[in-house]
Amino acid sequence: MKLNTEDKGWNPYLAGALVGLLSILSAYATSIILGKTNYLGASTTFVRAAGHIVQFFSPEHVANNEYYLKEKVKIDWQYMLIIGIFIGALISSLLDRSFKIEKVPPIWEKNFGPSVLKRAFAAFFGGIVAMIGARMADGCPSGHGLSGNMQLSLSALFALTIFFLFGVIVANIFYREKDL
Repeated sequence: MKLNTEDKGWNPYLAGALVGLLSILSAYATSIILGKTNYLGASTTFVRAAGHIVQFFSPEHVANNEYYLKEKVKIDWQYMLIIGIFIGALISSLLDRSFKIEKVPPIWEKNFGPSVLKRAFAAFFGGIVAMIGARMADGCPSGHGLSGNMQLSLSALFALTIFFLFGVIVANIFYREKDL
């Protein structure tokens, strides 16, 4: 099995196996260290990060917010995992020389034009929609897709199916060939 693919990326089977091992190790380690099992997930961390920003400007709002009473605004191991994902991806892209700064990716430019503002708005709006969906589902694709399916959870299987289904639909709407 090759470590790299033609586009210099990791072999998806190897990467999937490593993420699976990380899921198992995180569940095991948190059980031993924290005394309760915590699984991989990311969306709660982004809400907590937003809570840190709001807390800086309006501590009383966070203190009285029902959601933040349930999901404490804190820096925990998953928060650090998200930072590690960013740093790891940056290091990986620098090592394989695939790092580049693009204001507008080529596939976006081909389909929607070169407007940086349009791309930024779409990315921001898409992130908001994805986060609302993740919180409504009480988990993101990594939470449901990795951790939930690792436990054979029916709700996780359903959520992951919906994530994929709508991902395919949206990709076909936005990125289908224009000349068809």
